[in-house]
Amino acid sequence: MRLAHDFAAVRPAAQHCCELTAHGAARGPRPEERAALMTAWRRDLARLLAEDLSPLLSGDRLEVNLPEPETLSGHAVLERIGPVAANALLRCGVARETALVAFDFATAIALTDRSFGGDGKRAEPAPHQLPRSSALLVDEIAAIIALGITRASLGDAVLPAGAEPASEVIIRSDSAARLKPFAADAEVLLFPIAIANREGAEWHCLLAIAADRMERLLPVPGRTGALPARREPRQPASPLAAPFAGVPLPLHVVLAEVDLSLARLQALAPGDRLPLAMGRQVPLLLGDKPIAHGSIGTLEDRMAIRLTRFPAEGLAR
Repeated sequence: MRLAHDFAAVRPAAQHCCELTAHGAARGPRPEERAALMTAWRRDLARLLAEDLSPLLSGDRLEVNLPEPETLSGHAVLERIGPVAANALLRCGVARETALVAFDFATAIALTDRSFGGDGKRAEPAPHQLPRSSALLVDEIAAIIALGITRASLGDAVLPAGAEPASEVIIRSDSAARLKPFAADAEVLLFPIAIANREGAEWHCLLAIAADRMERLLPVPGRTGALPARREPRQPASPLAAPFAGVPLPLHVVLAEVDLSLARLQALAPGDRLPLAMGRQVPLLLGDKPIAHGSIGTLEDRMAIRLTRFPAEGLAR
């Protein structure tokens, strides 16, 4: 019995092009699918930010607008942000992609004012250096944006066991270029974020994400696992609570003031004496604002002030 047989092909074997073989698995969504995913991502991020930023801004009912992004080079994005701003480099999503969020100083101070119950209106000109309280608030907002990006990237999905999505502020700097968020010639998506409350205050910031990283941050249909936990709702900011309570404030006491003419001032020489009239009550100042008055005395062989009176409006204003 002959068991060996010669087999001949009935027809030629199929020959697939490299686009279907080598690169087929890497092919992303079609343009119309990507546009739908981007729209869903922007809608979800805007909703999450409106919810999560509200406790930080005195419980305001917020509306967040996240329009279509501009596509610019990395160099053009850094020029748009400017040489000095409150910038934070974020790490987001399952793929731990980086993103850049930037606030101009005037906006950062206005948001700080609103977090303490003020009207949140911008004041010009902006300072050359950001107060520490505003820097802390920007870090809080940046962390909320990082978590919002991660949650929007996951959509309604849950993660596989062991997957750890990121949502954190890596580093903050007044110089966006120093953070090196993307190459100068990279294609970058620039999202202008507008945050508004019901009292007419509006604040703007910029979110910049390299185009190739944005592709990995878009929600993937059918993904399964668990969403990262939302941030615990926080109470409105208080100067007596962390982290603001630890900000050092330089105070000074004015013991006496004297008026001199310009001629007398120019004639002063070593050994001259100026009579000082010290009042019974001297002011304790924070900058140029008197926050209390008191009487001068001693405490354990050191000069001291006993506080006797506070302004009627208190320390809150």
